[in-house]
Amino acid sequence: MEALALLIAATLNAGTVLALAALGLLINEKVGVVNLGAEGLMLCGALAGFATVVHLGVHPLGFVAGMAVGAALSLLLGWLVIYLNTNQYATGLALSLLGAGLSAFAGQPYTQYKLPELVQPQVPWLADLPLLGPALFRHHALVYGAVALALALMWLFDRTRTGLVLRAVGESPESAHALGYPVRRIRLAAVAVGGALCGLAGAYVSTVYTPLWVEGMIAGKGWIALALTTFATWRPARVLLGAYLFGGVTMLQFHLQGMGVQIPSPFLTMLPYLATVAVLVLISRNPSWIRMHMPHALGKPFHPGG
Repeated sequence: MEALALLIAATLNAGTVLALAALGLLINEKVGVVNLGAEGLMLCGALAGFATVVHLGVHPLGFVAGMAVGAALSLLLGWLVIYLNTNQYATGLALSLLGAGLSAFAGQPYTQYKLPELVQPQVPWLADLPLLGPALFRHHALVYGAVALALALMWLFDRTRTGLVLRAVGESPESAHALGYPVRRIRLAAVAVGGALCGLAGAYVSTVYTPLWVEGMIAGKGWIALALTTFATWRPARVLLGAYLFGGVTMLQFHLQGMGVQIPSPFLTMLPYLATVAVLVLISRNPSWIRMHMPHALGKPFHPGG
């Protein structure tokens, strides 16, 4: 029972990283912008958050710094793809490479630091429940924040006028423009918010999940988050479910090793990425189903008056 509680708790922690980033990318794609730079955004957010906590000693400011850096880099992406109409896929890949190189260079002085572990938070009374207490009610606030964010986005996209406008921009920007909505500014704002969430996910990794800085520490989580949006068919609730699924697969490797399961460690390390590829292959067997749920203007430039 104790091992099960630890596995569930580790799954929620690992899934939170993916959920925050994937929900940010979902916002981007809902308005028609593909952001392949998530890996770089998360790395820069991780470095900014870690450096802020090292110098100021305040964890919330680390989250703010990570979000600010993620938003700033995403605004650069938005300016290029929305106003200069550069190719979204090539620009996103360039941003990912830029983020990886920039974080590796700027992060060299911080490899010698390690943040003190935070006092484990607990939900009063509920944290003392057997099994459920250590599994569900002894987590950082951002673990619950990711769930709240997914619920908020469900309500936003399905129940509000703002969500309807965002979806309209992603489905038919020409029609939204004809109705008087500033399509480019809406897309730029959505890209900034999505980038801020990717930066927040990175800051969570470096200040809470593994409180240290190591070059390339995101280790492909940005690409998994990108795949999650397709896996979830652009629905926030499914993004959250998928994040916990992949988080569980990631943590399973460590628990299997701890239990003495005789499986080569490189194979266990590959499990999350093999699961990602397998899911995408299964989904791709029905392209019409993906097209039915995908924003129609995803990845397509918009030229006002063109």
